[in-house]
Amino acid sequence: MPGPLSGIRVVDVTTNVSGPSLTMILADLGAEIIKIERPDIGDDSRGMGPFWEGEGVYFLHINRNKQSVVIDLKKESGREIVYDLVKTADVFVENFRFQKAEKMGLGYERLKELNPSLVYCSLSAYGQDGPLCDRPGYDAIAQADSGIIGINGAEGAEIARVPVSVLDQGSAMWGAIGVISALFHKQKTGEGQLVTTSLYETGVFWVGYHMLSWLATGNEPKKNGAGHTAFAPYGAFHASDAPVMIGISNNSLFKRLCKVLGKEEWVEDPRYKNNPERVEHRENLRVAIENILQAKTADEWVQLLVDAGVPSSKVKKISEVVQDQQTEAIQMWTDVKHSTIKDFKLPRLPFELSSSPVSIQKAPPKLGGNTEEILNKLGYNKEQIEQLLNDGTIQIEAKKLESHK
Repeated sequence: MPGPLSGIRVVDVTTNVSGPSLTMILADLGAEIIKIERPDIGDDSRGMGPFWEGEGVYFLHINRNKQSVVIDLKKESGREIVYDLVKTADVFVENFRFQKAEKMGLGYERLKELNPSLVYCSLSAYGQDGPLCDRPGYDAIAQADSGIIGINGAEGAEIARVPVSVLDQGSAMWGAIGVISALFHKQKTGEGQLVTTSLYETGVFWVGYHMLSWLATGNEPKKNGAGHTAFAPYGAFHASDAPVMIGISNNSLFKRLCKVLGKEEWVEDPRYKNNPERVEHRENLRVAIENILQAKTADEWVQLLVDAGVPSSKVKKISEVVQDQQTEAIQMWTDVKHSTIKDFKLPRLPFELSSSPVSIQKAPPKLGGNTEEILNKLGYNKEQIEQLLNDGTIQIEAKKLESHK
């Protein structure tokens, strides 16, 4: 069954993580993604290790369901090919540095002349205005600028970024929501429009309640490690073999926790009688809980806590999550046929649609693997393709390139 965006054509000139993550979402929803890559190098994420049978895992994760076309955008002949594609497209996505698309002749105003109904999405580091808008930016840089790193980790611990591309992929989500919203508007009015988002805007939005906390109290939010500013006990507590994450947000849950720990007297202890008191005495509570947890393994405690209705989990390693029964039960993994990687699988998008399923149909493309096919569909004949190959405007997959020499 075709996805909800079946029939939507997207021209994708993005690279690295943020833009390709955006177009991956659209691809899994059924859109046709024509991924434009640089000669020889391709998307930067192709070179981001570690590697699986020579393929960068960053690239593998976020470039399924796409077609790869190699075009040199520095050449006028290359830009002409993109113009031909834009005339047939519904969406154009770029994540260049601020104003670079305009300088290359690929800005919104130029492409709108070619296709007035085009939905054009620009995903940048810092947004379209302000003193930082022309700075280059990566996920970790935007995490620092938006305050995320400043509140991440525990007090006194080494400064650390959130170790996933939370702003790259977060901004991709907002960009995809923007594109889909613009397509809905286009369906009703026939109008295209410009969609913009950025890593910085995403980061500022993510820290929203911390900013409101500062506005309300004047107190700088503190680092809490695995804990929570507003609740206690809340965080990671060490059992005999691994940490256990426990979340207590009200007196009822605290009473259940005390029963499991064999400390029902804590319910009447003035230091712990309500959440504000528990927050004030959180360190005493943490030490006391960990002393008790040392008697059993994390798995044993989690079973007892879950049976008592206390929100909890073992702090799992990535290898445990890959093989977790819950991950398997909700079918997060999709087996995908790959030309060089045996037993290749990818995690699906984290939502499902009952009538128009989201799916992974194709493995990430080889560099230039669809160049010839796409040009043929645009009406380029054999002689024109040969000329573009010879002058370096395009490249096709290596094994095919040999057949043209």
